[in-house]
Amino acid sequence: MKPTYLTPKSINEFISLALAEDVGDGDHSSLASIPADAQNQARLLVKGEGILAGVELAGYIFKAVDPELQVEVLLQDGAPVKYGDIGLTVKGKAQSILTAERLVLNCMQRMSGIATYTHYLSSLIEGTGAKLLDTRKTTPNFRIMEKWAVLIGGGRNHRFGLYDMVMLKDNHVDYAGGIKNAITATQRYLKEHGKDLKIEVETRTLEEVQQVLETGGVHRIMLDNMSTDMMREAVAMIAGKYETEASGGITEETIRAVAECGVDYISVGALTHSIKSMDISLKAY
Repeated sequence: MKPTYLTPKSINEFISLALAEDVGDGDHSSLASIPADAQNQARLLVKGEGILAGVELAGYIFKAVDPELQVEVLLQDGAPVKYGDIGLTVKGKAQSILTAERLVLNCMQRMSGIATYTHYLSSLIEGTGAKLLDTRKTTPNFRIMEKWAVLIGGGRNHRFGLYDMVMLKDNHVDYAGGIKNAITATQRYLKEHGKDLKIEVETRTLEEVQQVLETGGVHRIMLDNMSTDMMREAVAMIAGKYETEASGGITEETIRAVAECGVDYISVGALTHSIKSMDISLKAY
């Protein structure tokens, strides 16, 4: 089952805008050098190692450029790949293949990098009960694909944007005049506007955790930049009353220890802002 943000409308809008950016009034390199009736084929060549992502999207892109292009998928999204693997083949009008090439590769390279890193970090916390989350630290206008890639890699999506969940972070708390003020004002706002949104509150100290517990009416408590000792104590204080999420500066070296503190979720911005794209090319054959 696809997440709610992945609809035919949202995917088509993304492709339309991306093609407008890249193609403009025409792919003049292909239009000038390749006969209009030339037919050809190409294959997607993997030149790295990890988890393949963006295969389904590639099919949509090829069809948006030219509905007559024939795509044969050889490896599905989420497949483990190595150097030399062929992800798909495409056949049809040569000009169309060349016009679609860069958008397909740009998406698949970045999505595969995200899926690969997500899969790796998820493996580091396997068996702990903690689940890996992404964040809103995404590339503007590419969030839909980056979050999709996290799912393909075995992670989970946090909120998609500012509108589908309330997260009261440190600045919200400070501007509101404290934890209690921030929570009660939010509860009042949601009631007045008839909105049924979950509330998450970021805490930086055990004192702030206690203030959330005393105020109540939230869904999840974020434990931000806490030491593992403090985090374990916070989880014990919360005692399952609310979901818990660890966040802030979590690395490959520390994520297992954080997971073992008993938190429900671990959010890692690096899943989308600091990954290395997988090397993939589209080659005629």
